[in-house]
Amino acid sequence: MKAQLHPDVSVEALGHVTVVEIHRPPNNYFDAGLVGAIADALARLDETPECRVVVLASQGRCFCAGANFNGPERLEPRAVYRAALPMFKRRKPLVAVVQGPAVGGGLGLALAADFRLAAPEARFHANFVALGLHPGFGLTYTLPRAIGTQKAASLLLSGRRVDGNEALQLGLADGLAPLERLRPAAMEFAAALATGAPLAIRSIQFALIDGVAAHVEQAMEREALAQEALMGTADFKEGVRAAAERRPPHFTGS
Repeated sequence: MKAQLHPDVSVEALGHVTVVEIHRPPNNYFDAGLVGAIADALARLDETPECRVVVLASQGRCFCAGANFNGPERLEPRAVYRAALPMFKRRKPLVAVVQGPAVGGGLGLALAADFRLAAPEARFHANFVALGLHPGFGLTYTLPRAIGTQKAASLLLSGRRVDGNEALQLGLADGLAPLERLRPAAMEFAAALATGAPLAIRSIQFALIDGVAAHVEQAMEREALAQEALMGTADFKEGVRAAAERRPPHFTGS
């Protein structure tokens, strides 16, 4: 049965696998409320014995396009990161289903999961330099941890997009499936994990994630400071305008 814990976040138990789904298509932009609802769902599932593995999915063409800088409300990075931090303390495996763009903070959300299954059409995009902004959502820790410092530096400093095939080669994705088969493939992947002994899975998950939250918290603190400073610059305003107008930005270093 599907439960709605937030207007844009649902939870559905399917045997020993539970799907947490974002319902804010087409871009699935996040804010602190949406991120907090996902974190709350994961915390509840930690205390649900029937749930052994969680799948994080979203409706629409995007997995998550991060923050909407052209939205009606000013984004407060610290509020988002406070809401997100508990995700990194969960005690059950989390599989993200990346069907399309995972952009900016949306890439950070994908990297909060233990595994990422992607379609070839997926786009993993740390677009911060194109916005005149410092990376956020813990990416300065989670991206190097996932793919290595050198590859992470290349993606963060160039701001280039990575499709599903390259993501698999880099280690950003753990599996690839055609778009129409992606959700079933992710469920099969999660169900296979869920066949393991629950107490052993919990113990291994704790060992793998132990200490990660502290590193992510430190990264988020640095990221928030840098983002708050850069959000007041002319370059950031130009980057956001250029993205909205779908043109190359013209940065001046001011």
